[in-house]
Amino acid sequence: MIDPLRRWSIAPASAFLAGAVAACSAAPVAISPARPHTATAPEGGEQARRLTLPFDAYDFSPAENMTLEVAEDLLVRDCLRARGMAWHVLPGPADSESEPPHRRRYGILEPEMADVFGYHTPPDRPAVAARKENDLARMTQASPDVREAAERCLDRARDHMSAGAPKADASFFNKTIFASFDASQRDEQVRRAFRSWSACMAGEGFRYPDPLAAITDARWETGQPTSQEIRTAQADLRCKDKTDLVAIWAAAETRIQNDVIRSHPERFQRLRAVKIHQLEVAHRVIARD
Repeated sequence: MIDPLRRWSIAPASAFLAGAVAACSAAPVAISPARPHTATAPEGGEQARRLTLPFDAYDFSPAENMTLEVAEDLLVRDCLRARGMAWHVLPGPADSESEPPHRRRYGILEPEMADVFGYHTPPDRPAVAARKENDLARMTQASPDVREAAERCLDRARDHMSAGAPKADASFFNKTIFASFDASQRDEQVRRAFRSWSACMAGEGFRYPDPLAAITDARWETGQPTSQEIRTAQADLRCKDKTDLVAIWAAAETRIQNDVIRSHPERFQRLRAVKIHQLEVAHRVIARD
């Protein structure tokens, strides 16, 4: 179930945003191939973890979303106990197990990912995958009465998490997230970087106008990464490094996002207040347990 008072937006590929008033969150980046069924994704690389944007202050990272989910789980347990029902609480994975918020925002960023997965979306880290599997098994094995009660208790838990928080404009934030990403691709410095990157790729034998065209190449729609896909992803990274593309692109989007924040101070103050409120509530719930 998606919390209408927390997670913000849905986008094609990598997880990126979450917030306080709409649906759920992800980075506005091109759809990448399906998850391969083998290998384990490495922890986030240095560049991916260093990559931050102004909107991050108003949004929940994957690790912060997990904090909220753990707190909700504890509240559901307490609610079911009051009804005489048992509920096995699932442990939350360490923050290092969660995806960096912008891991695939500008296409692939990490050599260790390119070398194994090419452009394919990596599987969840083991602890995250185990939690999802155990959550599904918990609900599947529960009796109909417990499942129904758990859904009601989850609604109550989410009401508790958001009680007292101000109202925020999720629709505005969703649109702005995507608009800033689209605008960054039209920035002249970014367009020059795209041309330099494209020329570098051509020199390596690959012809793409920009990194998003590379990651969405229909040839990568396979169950497992091909050797050609991996070579392309590796060249993509080398050309990003040579042209400083990621830094240029992130700088452009930073300027755009800061301009939006300055233009709508009250809206963003509310978004920030919602994030702070819900995380504070979550930490109190977890601490008292």
